[in-house]
Amino acid sequence: MPFLRRRLLLASLPGLPLMSVTAGAQSPPLKLGTATPGGGFPVYGAAFIKAIRAHDPTLAIDEVNTKGSTENVPLLEAGKLDLALVQGEVVQDIFSGAGARGSGLVILGRYVVGGVGFDAEKDFEPVYLDRAGDGPAMVIDGRVAALWGGGARWPGFVTVANAPGGARFIVPEAAEIDRILAKYGFLKRITVPAGTFPGQAAAMPTVGSWSFVLARPGLDEAIGHRLAAALHKVERAGAPSEQLAETTAKNTLDALPAPGALQPGVARYDREIGLLP
Repeated sequence: MPFLRRRLLLASLPGLPLMSVTAGAQSPPLKLGTATPGGGFPVYGAAFIKAIRAHDPTLAIDEVNTKGSTENVPLLEAGKLDLALVQGEVVQDIFSGAGARGSGLVILGRYVVGGVGFDAEKDFEPVYLDRAGDGPAMVIDGRVAALWGGGARWPGFVTVANAPGGARFIVPEAAEIDRILAKYGFLKRITVPAGTFPGQAAAMPTVGSWSFVLARPGLDEAIGHRLAAALHKVERAGAPSEQLAETTAKNTLDALPAPGALQPGVARYDREIGLLP
């Protein structure tokens, strides 16, 4: 079971210029792309919007359900979204120039099973879902043997764990984790604390990635600055929601996928608070 550790604000898509909106123009709500209902991104997106609204009430954001990470990227590029949640493996492919195919969790699944010597298509019978929320019922009624997913309190895992009979979590063994990380160095060694999911009595060592909030090309620098400032207020308040607990300014800087990836308004804010020279 992979585990997505935290969401990071705010990177810009590479190779595209920043433009400013007309001064004084009335701005419509920002559009934040998440994923299909029942997955982790909509849960995080709701917490993100709530936190921003609490500390910057005039900055309106609407959540937009999408097919997930690899639909969010072209929607950002086309200007149909202003912000979007994008899984770390997809971000890695974007900034390395490799391109991304499939949803973020599918890509992560290929990396993890490939790292221990399996082929995701040949050694398994994968069932790809149009809605992440459909998966738990398929496990519970026996249509599939297991559910692939990831994230702190990921809704699919919570649903299965709360069902009669509970859930059995499968994570890589120590030697398998070593093999995965040797092959895919951008993945991280992490531990899911005991009690994260119902019935999970012991901590679970596994691997995971950092997911990002990406900004569209041309997102006004002032908007990035306001978003960074609002999230920093959440951080300083010391009582963020479970979803935002690791969305910190320093964590963002530590996990950037490439130099210069930080959205310019966020970079300006980080300089103001002394995190950047």
